[in-house]
Amino acid sequence: MTRPVAALLAAALLVVAQDPYARPRERMVREQIAARGVRNAEVLRVMSEAPRHLFVPESIRDQAYADTPLPIGLGQTISQPYIVAAMTELLEPARTLRVLEIGTGSAYQAAVLSPLVARVFTIEIVGELARAAIARLSRLGYNNVTVRHGDGYKGWPEQAPFDRVILTAAPPEIPQALLDQLAPGGKLVAPVGPDAFSQELVVIDKSRQGKLTRRAVFPVRFVPMVPGRPR
Repeated sequence: MTRPVAALLAAALLVVAQDPYARPRERMVREQIAARGVRNAEVLRVMSEAPRHLFVPESIRDQAYADTPLPIGLGQTISQPYIVAAMTELLEPARTLRVLEIGTGSAYQAAVLSPLVARVFTIEIVGELARAAIARLSRLGYNNVTVRHGDGYKGWPEQAPFDRVILTAAPPEIPQALLDQLAPGGKLVAPVGPDAFSQELVVIDKSRQGKLTRRAVFPVRFVPMVPGRPR
């Protein structure tokens, strides 16, 4: 074995020793995400770095990088890794953009977006999840993410307009408030449908003149987006 190769192997072993999830995370990106067509290099980089295992309950941490959504409690889930990556790529993130996320959940999607954009504003209707997300993001150093406990159907008018809007729960139709808060030239990515068996992922582009163009991407299954009083 040559000295450079030995040095590389030693470095790789050190990374794995420091982070035992590094190898499963790399395999997740290679086999679940890149293999299914996600090409954005920055999205792939962030997916390979974000510690997904810290965004799921400790009891199922060993499944964090599996090709599946996982329960996070209170009837909510963390999305399948591929779906997170695909939706992030469809959003076309850039470091100058302000993003509104509806459905904070464990805050994994917000954490993925954090290094790719200027600011993330994320709304969670379940108070316990919102408080846990605030603590988790602070502990992990995601300082450009702001969490609000509130009704996602109303959006965040005080911070609007947003360059991008992403929904991680599925409404029967996109709430008008979110379309109104999307900036001209902006983009919205969301699962839409009346139930889990008839949802599709859609992308809505808003022209500089305010015209909306909608296209369907592929079928999905998300928890429903619930309107009403924050709980």
